[in-house]
Amino acid sequence: MMKLLCLIGLSLTIINALDNGLARTPPMGWMSWTAFYCEMDCEKHPHSCINEQLYMDMADRMSADGYLAVGYKGVHVDDCWMDRQRDGQGRLLSDPQRFPSGMKSLAKYMHDKGLTFGIYEDYGTKTCAGFPGSYGFLQMDAQTFADWDVDYLKLDGCNINLDLMPVGYPEMGRALNATGRPIVYSCSWPAYLINQPQKVDYNVIGESCNLWRNFDDINSSWKSIMSIISYYDHMQDKHIPTHGPGKWHDPDMLVIGNAGITPDMARAQMTIWCIWSAPLIMSNDLRNIAPVFKEILQNRAVIAVDQDPLGKMGRLVANTTDVGVYIKAMTPVDPQSGDFSYSIGILNRNAVNRNSVEFVLGRLGLNSPGGYRIDDLWSGQLVGVFKPTDNFQTIVNPTGANMFKATPVALADLKGLRFATFK
Repeated sequence: MMKLLCLIGLSLTIINALDNGLARTPPMGWMSWTAFYCEMDCEKHPHSCINEQLYMDMADRMSADGYLAVGYKGVHVDDCWMDRQRDGQGRLLSDPQRFPSGMKSLAKYMHDKGLTFGIYEDYGTKTCAGFPGSYGFLQMDAQTFADWDVDYLKLDGCNINLDLMPVGYPEMGRALNATGRPIVYSCSWPAYLINQPQKVDYNVIGESCNLWRNFDDINSSWKSIMSIISYYDHMQDKHIPTHGPGKWHDPDMLVIGNAGITPDMARAQMTIWCIWSAPLIMSNDLRNIAPVFKEILQNRAVIAVDQDPLGKMGRLVANTTDVGVYIKAMTPVDPQSGDFSYSIGILNRNAVNRNSVEFVLGRLGLNSPGGYRIDDLWSGQLVGVFKPTDNFQTIVNPTGANMFKATPVALADLKGLRFATFK
């Protein structure tokens, strides 16, 4: 039995909101990059090339297969959608062969299905794949996106002097606001400063951006997922106070459903992303996803943790070589005592062995005198009612995670329940 005794204080810091009033909960949707990258040969790869049909197919699946109903509402075009040259007035053009209907028409297709439409650009002279960048065209591009009825912009950071980023990213934010169209603004600004952390001030970044990437691109592997989790664990004291409604740290896309990702790995990624209140932006092929992964992605109780209106970023509070325990304060909150509810995520990093985990609730910050009703969010089963002095025990699969919701007794439905008796 592995006993976790290390305690790290919970943070309940409240931060100010970005003044565009958008992204009050973490964005949810689908993006093409990790699943399809920059495949442009539509003759050889007609079902996986970057073209308008790909995004329409994903919109169809999101609308028809239940993803929109649980909150995934954005369809996001990534790099490689553009023509190689701007038009005679300097405006961006979509590739005429792969996007013959144009981006405004594609946006309408999304809107007609109740979805939102996201697009990609780069602050540099060229995008990461070599298409026209926005440097020198920020106002024009912002207006172009507004004219196309874009709802979300991801602005990358290739091919630009890093010292210009503190000027250019806020400038694009102001340009977007000046269009009068509400456009969620995703910045890659801090992701290009991984090796220069002294230049990263999330309070400043949060004044211009609704969300921001700050680590390496994800790929469909356990190693990649774990590298992101390790980085966020290491940086949590810097991340937590600067994260909340309208301002989100973005650990990158959900790779659930892709080759190389098992159901346990999928539950682990979903658990930790939701404990963090991270954006939930899938990158997979929704046309042929296995039912087990669809069920993981559409778990309403788990999504509710991510979308909790308080927008708290959960914290790693207990840790061993193999196991990490994460706690997130969330609603409902007892109006009399001020006691929070909590979500609990227990991650097993070990790729081979199951781990039996035991801890005392109160030592992890769950101290409501009346105790807590605890529900298993992945199985949907009630675990029981526990006092702060009770031991809590669970077994976690290798490369997996368990996830629980602890609700103060005063706010919970306790019909037919008894308090836990094991100590």
